[in-house]
Amino acid sequence: MKQVNSISVKELSVMAEKMYGNLVKAVVDVNSKAFVVDAELHVDEEQYLLERGSKQQDLWGINLYPSKFGQGDFIEFDSMINIRPRQQNMSRDVEDESIRKKITNIVNEIVTA
Repeated sequence: MKQVNSISVKELSVMAEKMYGNLVKAVVDVNSKAFVVDAELHVDEEQYLLERGSKQQDLWGINLYPSKFGQGDFIEFDSMINIRPRQQNMSRDVEDESIRKKITNIVNEIVTA
């Protein structure tokens, strides 16, 4: 697991092959733009960021599919940590379109070809 400011699709591909074959789990802090990748579970990445000062309401779990870089389904907004009734997010998906947009913008800044 590591926090990154920049990561290439090639690096993500290597991570994916070691873990799940086709995806990399990541957690994004939509407030500070912190970005953690390469853990077996989103909750581990979430805990890592919480220990470094992030607030839970700002943390969202996603999956990245390196082979789909540049396509609409490169980012999958699916994680158990996203279930937050107190934030009106009742599913594993990120339901708020403005939050999805923030996540997408952060991913686009950090992940490079």
